Amino acid sequence: MAARRISDEPAFVLHRYDWSESSLILEIFTRGHGRVALVAKGAKRPSSSFRPVLLPLQPLRIAFGGDAEIRALKGAEWVGGQVMPTGDALLSGYYLNELVMRLLARDDPHPGVFDAYASAVRILASEHGELHEAALRAFELVLLREIGLLPALDLETSTLAPLGPQAHYSLVPEGGLVHAARDDGSARLGGGQWQALQRALAVGAPFTVTLRECARVAPQLKPQLRALLNYHCGVSTLRTRQLMIDLQGL
Repeated sequence: MAARRISDEPAFVLHRYDWSESSLILEIFTRGHGRVALVAKGAKRPSSSFRPVLLPLQPLRIAFGGDAEIRALKGAEWVGGQVMPTGDALLSGYYLNELVMRLLARDDPHPGVFDAYASAVRILASEHGELHEAALRAFELVLLREIGLLPALDLETSTLAPLGPQAHYSLVPEGGLVHAARDDGSARLGGGQWQALQRALAVGAPFTVTLRECARVAPQLKPQLRALLNYHCGVSTLRTRQLMIDLQGL
């Protein structure tokens, strides 16, 4: 049977490794086929058409084929429409890439996660710096929800009781959404705020609505989602997060 060829597939480069003197191994995030590993033969040669295109955080249309674990990149075209993020926004983009690499298995498509990723990267590449933090939180929520690691945000996890709109709750890795006393010193949100996030995630294209809700609660939400993501990634601190800390300390 002939190896299947995929054409005109929306994609982003997540990571790249040297392979031989002239080629690269790529970790690619595609909309219809999930995370895939591809070899780009000759991509390091000065004359290669791949060389100026295979950059992270840039929207691509690719063609690839083969039936091995690492398939062959046949074509790649830059879609355009956005510039490369710089500074803190670039590090934030690499953070998104690390989350996708760690939490999505290969060949497991999640179109909703891809769409949220593309939207978050567009914001990071834009001049709307005030939305960068909210974009990260919105992507984290969509990612966790899509892969089944986010509890319902309108119920107390252990009892399945509806949240009290005026009560406060924290999201903890092993307990889900739990009631939090006002004076316990932990990051927490009101029941009404958690319910608003749940409603945002339930719409057909959740990123934009979730972004709006995250903009209101990003400081309180950040440490809770960070703890949950670190728990499921099996690390105390993600590599990109540690890099940000190290750079801030210089």
